[in-house]
Amino acid sequence: MRWRERQRHAVRAHAEAAAREREVEQAEAAELVARFAAEALRRGLPTDRLTATGHDGRGRYRTRLTGWYVDRAGSRAVDTEGRFYLLTVPPSLRSRLLGAAPQPSAPPLVVGRGGRDGESVPLATLLSRRLEAGDDRR
Repeated sequence: MRWRERQRHAVRAHAEAAAREREVEQAEAAELVARFAAEALRRGLPTDRLTATGHDGRGRYRTRLTGWYVDRAGSRAVDTEGRFYLLTVPPSLRSRLLGAAPQPSAPPLVVGRGGRDGESVPLATLLSRRLEAGDDRR
């Protein structure tokens, strides 16, 4: 019985430590995104009316968001308020007619970590590349 209690305690402690680490990373990433938006506005970087793609990869949907795509695929963006978005939405007739409403998401410190293609890039690098690109979108 004592072994099980120790095991449960160790698992709980590990989960709590992982959650704290995630919170710290998300706060750091959110700060990077907010600084990017402020700097992009300061530099007068042109914004785009952002569009989203359906989860199935087909169809583009209008959104009410204005900001900057930060990757070549146009699947990640930062709005002028400094919020990070993954621009994929469930396909729907409503979204097709009225536009999609993607919700902000917690930005990762490393974009693409754990992805199938094995390519990942630090968020700071992705954002600085976008700033350096200036008017040359993507």
